Formats: sequence, structure tokens, C-alpha cells
Amino acid sequence: MTEYDELAPRFKKALLTKAKTNSPFWSLLDMDLIDVKKGWAKTKIPYSQKLANANGVTHGGVIFSAADTAVGIALVGLVDRDDLITTIEMKINYLKPFDSGEIIAEAKIIHKGTQTAIGDVEVRDSNDNLVAKAISTYAIIKKDS
Repeated sequence: MTEYDELAPRFKKALLTKAKTNSPFWSLLDMDLIDVKKGWAKTKIPYSQKLANANGVTHGGVIFSAADTAVGIALVGLVDRDDLITTIEMKINYLKPFDSGEIIAEAKIIHKGTQTAIGDVEVRDSNDNLVAKAISTYAIIKKDS
């Protein structure tokens, strides 16, 4: 396992405490940020019937959201404070349905350039079963651009 540098304590605390309250979407999904370092992050979403599809399992968009958010948060610690980051593309493979407990998305930034970054994500359930695997590309937009 690669070691990831810690964020500045105040910045990390701000991310951990404010992420959910600053995003109505996070509240809708009941998503939480478990931990974050420079280039690494974990998010979680508990199963809820309100997030289920017609078959009673969690909608794929919820799993996608956990993965995408984990990459974005992992990247935040690697870019300048004023940089804007946004998803360009994301590919996800759904491997197992999720219908109880919680999912945990663990993202690692595997490449960071000046204008793009690539994140690798594993989404696992409460029993550590692999639910989904994703890779995403993010744009890094300098404030002056």
C-alpha cells in the first residue's frame, strides 16, 4: 500500500465536517467522508430503501456518486486552493448488487498532471465484497484560465 501524506489539520477537519452540510446532494444520499489524505479518500453511503431501484437494490447512480465523490475529495489535497476540479469522464463496472449495510468507496489518485488527474476507485460493501470498480478522469482548471 502506498503511503499518502496527511492534509493540513485544519483543512482536513474542514473537509470532514463541512462536506455533508455544504452539499444538499450528500445529505440526500446520506453520504459521509470517512477519511482523506493527499491523493486518497474514503466515502460511505448506507443502504436506504429511498436509494433503491425497482428491484430493491441500490441504484447504480448512488454507487457511481460514492466513487466519483471519493476521487474528487482525494484530488482536492493535491491541487491549489483556487483550482476548480470537475469530472471529465468516468467508467464503472458494477460487480455485485448492494442491498444492506453500507458501501465504502476508496479512491486513489494514480496520476496527476497540470490539467488532468486520474483516479482509481474500489467500492466495497460492509462485508468487504467488491461491489464496483471505477476509473475516472478529472480536469484541473486554474483560476486564471
